[in-house]
Amino acid sequence: MQALRLSIVMPCLNEGDALLRSLQRLAPFRSAGHELILVDGGSEVLPVDHLRDSVDQLLISPPGRAAQMNLGASVARGDILWFLHVDTQIFAGADLELLDALSETPGWGRFDIRLSGDHPLLRVVEFAMNRRSRWSGIATGDQGIFVHRRLFESVGGFPDQALMEDIEISRRLKRLARPHCLQTPLTTSSRRWERGGILSTILLMWGLRLAYWLGVSPARLASLYRPCTTASS
Repeated sequence: MQALRLSIVMPCLNEGDALLRSLQRLAPFRSAGHELILVDGGSEVLPVDHLRDSVDQLLISPPGRAAQMNLGASVARGDILWFLHVDTQIFAGADLELLDALSETPGWGRFDIRLSGDHPLLRVVEFAMNRRSRWSGIATGDQGIFVHRRLFESVGGFPDQALMEDIEISRRLKRLARPHCLQTPLTTSSRRWERGGILSTILLMWGLRLAYWLGVSPARLASLYRPCTTASS
């Protein structure tokens, strides 16, 4: 059986040192033969032209995480697409675990996550996120969604919406196959919870998700979400 090829797609916008650190952490994966595609949403504060040597492809896109990830996927050469956030840290061997999960049949999945902070409530948050995802079959972008190109194309990629694009593509993908829920965790930044207050952020995120399930438009949800995150930054 021919070995599967992996393309890592990372959207970014006006990132600073976190992006540099992320690309440094991903260098060994490039050395292992995996493709790394950085899709910038038109950064003005911190242009990314100087990073061309750190990636295999550097693309410029209109801002919007869904649009950026779809653009990256459209030029990717790999069989498996792995969508990573800038502030997500991956462990050595994560690529092998991912590829092994999809070695038998085209599928999709995500990793468990660990939040970077030390507050005890963050352990509760990450536990709840991982258990909820395993029960529901819904993944979030923080969990490093990976998907075989064939399935990704069959659902039309990420929906062109302002928020909850990860929730929506999960809903579409799980109609085709249950996700592989890999238990070795990726580490993602806890700054969202720390800046906004852990309990307040939990209530905000659950409220937004409930509103989405009840049919509130992603554009309306984004207008509610951005003022909250701006005020807490």
